[in-house]
Amino acid sequence: MSSTQSGRQLRYVTVDVFTQRVFGGNPLAVVFDAAALRTTQMQAIAAEFNYSETTFVLPATAPGCAVQVRIFTPRAELPFAGHPNVGTAVCFARECERQNLVIPEPLVFEELAGPIRITVLRDAGRISGAEISAPSPLSIGASIGAKDAAQCLELAASDIAAQIHAPCVVSVGLPFLVVELASRSALARAAPNLEAHQRLLPAVGTDGVFAYTRGAGEGELHARMFAPVGGIREDPATGSASAALIGLLASLRTAHTEERSWRIEQGVEMGRPSLICGRTEKRSGNVAGVHISGGAVPVMQGQLQLPPET
Repeated sequence: MSSTQSGRQLRYVTVDVFTQRVFGGNPLAVVFDAAALRTTQMQAIAAEFNYSETTFVLPATAPGCAVQVRIFTPRAELPFAGHPNVGTAVCFARECERQNLVIPEPLVFEELAGPIRITVLRDAGRISGAEISAPSPLSIGASIGAKDAAQCLELAASDIAAQIHAPCVVSVGLPFLVVELASRSALARAAPNLEAHQRLLPAVGTDGVFAYTRGAGEGELHARMFAPVGGIREDPATGSASAALIGLLASLRTAHTEERSWRIEQGVEMGRPSLICGRTEKRSGNVAGVHISGGAVPVMQGQLQLPPET
């Protein structure tokens, strides 16, 4: 039986990202050697895995990039996302080691949002995680009222904290409505209201709400992300939203020049606790750099069976 009749196989691995233990963090599937796949096939494979994101590794077409990475949710392709970059970087670096290849430094992925610069992290010499730099400058977009933000989260308007900033759309590569809540209790009670998301979010240019509250420690934040319109009721770890949030908070600080560290805990209410570490650079009153990092642990590997060509 020919390969055309029987179909083809592609190797994949899965990792849990923004965690140091299996079955924590945010799961990701990484499909290698995906150059022959059509976009429709990538989308179908992402829907089959049904993770918040699946990535496909292809040869780079842009100079200076190690590989091209395409990122898909179960419903659509994304220009950029946090946990897919961290997880794919760890998988790619481990694949380089397996083949006795040198890991490029810096490691740069070609993506729809532009080149993504990555630093591979090690623990006792072993690849353990990655830090990525946001591909776009901080952008602060439209804001909505506390009542509307509360409706999106099934909360009361009094649960919204708007003293520092109003609920607003923020992006460093992918836009989110960022909403500060008044308490951990409000964060625990939050739930996505699909009707409110459908009614309110398209007008401000996003489909995701990143709700957060401040922790007891310096730079400590607790967060949840809901995007039911995009098929993600709740995400256990959202690196792109965390990067946008810390970029916003850095911009609001009075310091003219500083480098600051952040810790964002997410996924606790889902039973998939995640830790996203962040770093912001502020120069001459402007946010000059936003970086997020975290660990990734292998979970599964296997062969993806493609149907025969028709």
